[in-house]
Amino acid sequence: MHVPASGLYYLTYEFVKEKVGTRFGSDGWMALMGTIFAGGMAGIANWAIGMPADVLKSRLQTAPEGTYKNGIRDVFAELMKREGPLALYKGVTPVMLRAFPANAACFIGFEACMKFLNYVAPSI
Repeated sequence: MHVPASGLYYLTYEFVKEKVGTRFGSDGWMALMGTIFAGGMAGIANWAIGMPADVLKSRLQTAPEGTYKNGIRDVFAELMKREGPLALYKGVTPVMLRAFPANAACFIGFEACMKFLNYVAPSI
């Protein structure tokens, strides 16, 4: 499940960064704001896709030994039967509140490193 979530993560970052950059410019304060916004939105997109798998994994890991004979399939079947599809997004609010600033900071660091590396070795 990490592949689709990570794919959407980087796709969202690049898409939003391009749209914000072409609208507001690519230098200075607005570029920083665009990076923050694009990084935050990328984190939200990542968790929107990855949250169900994380919920299932957490339930499997915290269950007493032998609770789920067929692994993740049993976790999913029991969750659907007892709690319904919305249970796949239990705890989504704190995850999303954390996702925006954490991923915005991550991409600020990424962009700073890229600028530094391009300055140090521009021809590579």
